[in-house]
Amino acid sequence: MKFIRILLVCLLVITLASCGNSNEEVSSEKMIIKFTDAGWDSMKLNNEIAGYIIENGFGYDTDTIPGSSAATWLGQKKGEISVNMETWSDNIPDYDETIKSGEIVELGMNMEDNKQGIYVPTYLIKGDEKRGIEPMAPDLKNVKDLPKYKDLFKDPEEPSKGRLYNAPATWIVSQTIETKHKLYGLKDTYTLFAPGSDTSLATSLASAYEKGEPWVGYYWEPTWISGKYDLTLLKENKYSDELWNDNYNCEFKPTKVTITVHKDMMEKTPEVIGLFKKYKLSSKDIAKALAYMQENDESIENTAIWFLKENEEIWTKWIDEDTKNKVQEKLKDM
Repeated sequence: MKFIRILLVCLLVITLASCGNSNEEVSSEKMIIKFTDAGWDSMKLNNEIAGYIIENGFGYDTDTIPGSSAATWLGQKKGEISVNMETWSDNIPDYDETIKSGEIVELGMNMEDNKQGIYVPTYLIKGDEKRGIEPMAPDLKNVKDLPKYKDLFKDPEEPSKGRLYNAPATWIVSQTIETKHKLYGLKDTYTLFAPGSDTSLATSLASAYEKGEPWVGYYWEPTWISGKYDLTLLKENKYSDELWNDNYNCEFKPTKVTITVHKDMMEKTPEVIGLFKKYKLSSKDIAKALAYMQENDESIENTAIWFLKENEEIWTKWIDEDTKNKVQEKLKDM
């Protein structure tokens, strides 16, 4: 009996020790950093740049969660998404309210020099002597000038009207452009065409540009398009809160493109939070990288590696010396 009791005690000790190790392993597991992927290239590139540093410098696994801008914002509020590297705050109706509630934490500004609105290729206004293109709309300066040029931008499906390209329907900003379309009296002269994706929108613009043809529609900076082509942002009323709240009756103001995280990250990933607080790029930085990607037919992943190799003076300021050395060592193998 004494032997049996000793055996049972030993088994109990072993079992408790095993449970203790298991719990310790679970508690020491690092969370997976899940990035928002709302579809556009600059966001994807920011995800890859930050993700490379996080994986190779801090040892976390990363993932991306695709979806519309509205759906991914909701997912971040629920904690299903960890971070949004490009939160276009002014395009999100409940942004301030959500930040104030503490559900999502704003860590800093990613880009301050961004633009968005209705663009045309500059050669339509000024011509392009090198390409033998004469000005087609020399007096086109303002969005309100568009009705007199409807025949220039003829819609192939409805030739009596021009075609104005909108943002993809899944983007929150597409609703703003719809309102502007009515506000500026364009409904009678232009159809509002919704491309299926940002790729479709970019393809339509690039195709027209390469052929020297007319194109008008919503676009934004930074993109590979803005890095490669000469575009003109058509004027609107100067921005004011009063006019913006009156059916968006003015230009877009430069949007606060912020880095936001779900509140759980603040305690669980303090070193990553430190990176995000210092992370900052310019529209020019992003546009240059995206133009490189397009011209060299590179993937987003390889473009991020190219960017990190070419711009050490930028990203090494975001992290400590030890983390920098780990990332640089990994880049040597790439």
